[in-house]
Amino acid sequence: MSASTHTASHTSGEVNYINEFKGLKSWFTSLDHKRIGLLYMISVLFFFLVGGLFALLIRLELFKPGAQYLTPDQYNQVMTYHGAIMVFMVIVPGIPAILGNFFLPLQIGAKDVAFPRLNLTSWYVFMLGAIIAICTLFLGKIDTGWTFYTPYSIKTGTAATMMVVAAFVMGMSSILTGLNFIVTVHKLRAPGMTMFRIPLFIWAIYSTAVLQILATPVLGITLLLLAMERTFGVGIFDPNLGGDPVLFQHFFWFYSHPAVYIMILPAMGVVSELIAAFSRKTIFGYTAIAFSSIGIAAVSFFVWGHHMFVSGQSEVAGIVFSFLTMLVGVPTAIKMFNWLSTLYRGNISFESPMLFALGFLFLFAIGGVTGIMLATIATDVHFHDTYFVVAHFHYVMVGGTLMALMGGLYYWFPKMFGKMYNETLARLTFVLIFIGFNVTFFPQFILGAMGMPRRYFDYIPAYQSLNSISTIGSWLIGCGFLLSLYVIVTALRSGEKASDNPWGAKTLEWQTSSPPPHTNFHVEPVVTAGPYEYK
Repeated sequence: MSASTHTASHTSGEVNYINEFKGLKSWFTSLDHKRIGLLYMISVLFFFLVGGLFALLIRLELFKPGAQYLTPDQYNQVMTYHGAIMVFMVIVPGIPAILGNFFLPLQIGAKDVAFPRLNLTSWYVFMLGAIIAICTLFLGKIDTGWTFYTPYSIKTGTAATMMVVAAFVMGMSSILTGLNFIVTVHKLRAPGMTMFRIPLFIWAIYSTAVLQILATPVLGITLLLLAMERTFGVGIFDPNLGGDPVLFQHFFWFYSHPAVYIMILPAMGVVSELIAAFSRKTIFGYTAIAFSSIGIAAVSFFVWGHHMFVSGQSEVAGIVFSFLTMLVGVPTAIKMFNWLSTLYRGNISFESPMLFALGFLFLFAIGGVTGIMLATIATDVHFHDTYFVVAHFHYVMVGGTLMALMGGLYYWFPKMFGKMYNETLARLTFVLIFIGFNVTFFPQFILGAMGMPRRYFDYIPAYQSLNSISTIGSWLIGCGFLLSLYVIVTALRSGEKASDNPWGAKTLEWQTSSPPPHTNFHVEPVVTAGPYEYK
């Protein structure tokens, strides 16, 4: 049987997780991992809409020099909320919380995650943190930037304490989710599902979960110390009290650079699934891709100092961090070359999920190459705190994570909801987002090379033309995501019924009904081969 499993045929009249329970209360008390994944999806997509609106406000203000619609203080606040919402409420939880929650048990043949109640609790903790963060909009706002750098974050009169507490709470949710996923992968795999038969998406989620458990507590402690500094004046980061503001950067980036891979590793897992499915070909170098996920997670703990080349650290430290940062490119390149090798002579079909996967390869390659440039001390000194860094970050995070998230949502949408969407419009969303993204952010590489600093409210007239182009590109991105919302809503309301396996994929989730029943499988699957056994 495809996917090398043995399952019973679907029982007629079997109810699925969508209509088994009726009423809003059943959703907020459900322990079904699929429903919890959908709760995350609704939450994250809402926060993505809010964060995107803040991004459009930034680009609208920068359309031309001088004050347009915002005061300098308002600009700092908008920039902070855009960054904080997109990082802590969208990109970090996005793929693991939505697609990981929904498909990790399905892909390993389990009925649910190991700790269903803990899973629901993690969503409530996430929402609590998000609500606290949103409350700062009405209780003093915040203007520190999403990194909360000291000493300004200690002294600002805005609601910085409330925001760092919100990030602390959301970090707890991330830890709970990571713990749940690790135990699930180790304890609940179906018979025959060895660690080297699990899909590469599971390897990516597993590696991400390790990072969540090991790195997130460091951020939590750092933010807690900052809140104590502001509240009690304990003197950890305040130089007036014997503290060191650079120490905050060390603590923050010790978490936040692994957090980059918390954002990108799940995206890489999605891309592995898409490329195999739409190339109709066994993935090239399965073991190498699996171990490269672990390698990226391991090396990511030792590269935080490249954010601090100009902070006064020693030359030896700079050289070591530069070398280690370049080293992380090795396991990343392994993935890229293996994906390209899988595409080579594959029977490629260009449905919308595959288009987003190919867009990921293109954009992430640019983000990776420019990352090596920033790992080189001589060039980083010139590009530091310029729009070159903004462009690099967005090519990795938006061009990487969000492209994969969109591809994953389109790929698994038929399985999640049992409906098919309009493929022509879905492809159009890719065209708008891909073109809009490059029009928005590629000019920012040039602006950075010209010396335009990031986070500035205003700029000299020499930068106007490229900023105007960048702003126009942001409108295209916005149109693309609005069209995506229309495609999804229309499909939910009137989409054609999806077959159980519309893509002809081989992994376990495609061997059950669409949408899956409450217990995922009618009969426990027995795995006899790997997940990508295409002929």
